[in-house]
Amino acid sequence: MCSIDKLNDKTTQTTFDKKVVSATQHLKPYVKHRLYVAESTGVIPINMYTSNDLIDECIAKFYESGYDIDLDTMSIKIKLFKIVDYDLDELFKKEDFHKNTVSTNSILEEELDSLEEKYTIDEGFDFIMNEELDDISYHQNTKHKHLFLYDDNSTSVLSAFEVGDTSSINTKKVLGKFYSWLPLNITNVVDLFVFGKLQFEEISKIKNIEIGRIVNIMDAVEKSLRKHLS
Repeated sequence: MCSIDKLNDKTTQTTFDKKVVSATQHLKPYVKHRLYVAESTGVIPINMYTSNDLIDECIAKFYESGYDIDLDTMSIKIKLFKIVDYDLDELFKKEDFHKNTVSTNSILEEELDSLEEKYTIDEGFDFIMNEELDDISYHQNTKHKHLFLYDDNSTSVLSAFEVGDTSSINTKKVLGKFYSWLPLNITNVVDLFVFGKLQFEEISKIKNIEIGRIVNIMDAVEKSLRKHLS
């Protein structure tokens, strides 16, 4: 390879690397929040995993698996999110036993006991419930003092769903209950939208499920969220 070809090749790689860096700007808030939710609900121990480590591993896997240097930024972003999303799913499955050992388990159980709805979610993200999602009833009594503490990202969630004035509502409390009640695979979809800044079509590619299901999930979540913030 002549000197000019080598220079051009280096320039092409540098351009590609910049696209990778650009594509990762939303990975950190997404991964950070997924870890926060998993820690708060007792799935993983607190402070055992960091977003930086998971993202670094994701980027390494991306390069090691081979790539098309002509990929556009969005295609790179989707590939990176698919990798980190899979890694998070596997991590939560591996560490799930902590829900029966860490102290947050008893706190979470008390909060879930205060909800009337009984549900399960199948692998296809279908809701199987006694009643519709918009009929969830949050009991705001004083039976249990423990609360799922939601952080300052409540602003991000409310903005993403374009919720109006909530100044008279304890949004952290409502969102905390909301995230502790919803299964991880559903909050996963919500966080890809809110923190990953991904469109429904992009989320469907990352999760490998039909876009119609993504739309249904987000519509149901938004409807229920608005109801309990009203």
